[in-house]
Amino acid sequence: MKIKYFQDTDTLYIEFRSVPVNETQDLDENTLLDLDAEGNICAITVEHAKDRADIPNFTFEQIAA
Repeated sequence: MKIKYFQDTDTLYIEFRSVPVNETQDLDENTLLDLDAEGNICAITVEHAKDRADIPNFTFEQIAA
C-alpha cells in the first residue's frame, strides 16, 4: 500500500494495489475510486484532503493477527 499527499493540490492518493486501473468511479464530487478489471478497489483519491481526511494528524498502525 502506498499513501501520497500532494500539498500543491491538497489531494490524498491511497493505492492499495499497484495494478492497472480499469475504471474510475465518482463516490462523490471529491472522492474517486479506481477499480481493477475484476471490480476490486485498487486506489482512492480524496480532494480537499486537509478538511476531509484530517491530513496533518495522519498515523499508521499495523495490528498483528
